[in-house]
Amino acid sequence: MTQVKTGDTVRIHYSGTLADGTQFDSSKGRDPLEFVVGSGQIIPGLDQAIPGMAVGDTKTVDVAADQAYGAVNPSAIQSVPRSQVPPEIELEVGMQLQIQAPDGRTVPVTVSGMDEESVTLDMNHPLAGEDLSFDIELVSIDKT
Repeated sequence: MTQVKTGDTVRIHYSGTLADGTQFDSSKGRDPLEFVVGSGQIIPGLDQAIPGMAVGDTKTVDVAADQAYGAVNPSAIQSVPRSQVPPEIELEVGMQLQIQAPDGRTVPVTVSGMDEESVTLDMNHPLAGEDLSFDIELVSIDKT
């Protein structure tokens, strides 16, 4: 039976949950996730669990935060004057926005707090600081 090795292109179905069991993502009803094993296209903790699997294999992979989206970086949380937010945007805590960085890149942010004068924006990945669990099934392997 052919087993996955680093450099192979694979397709997996997955369901990702938080430590409390809340599902945050799933490929159910979609095409399988395709990536090259060991290329850094997915989080390290999941990528490292794929070598040695064969088509049809299933497993549960627990991924610590440092092998997923990392720890929460306090310097990625910043307060900006409310006047910098276009007035037509009705802000709510938890709302996802996109801002333009000084270098022109678009950066996703989450509104984490606000008052009449300022808005607190969190540029951390929404899953930063979270330990994750994935139920995965290897669907196919394209050998290198």
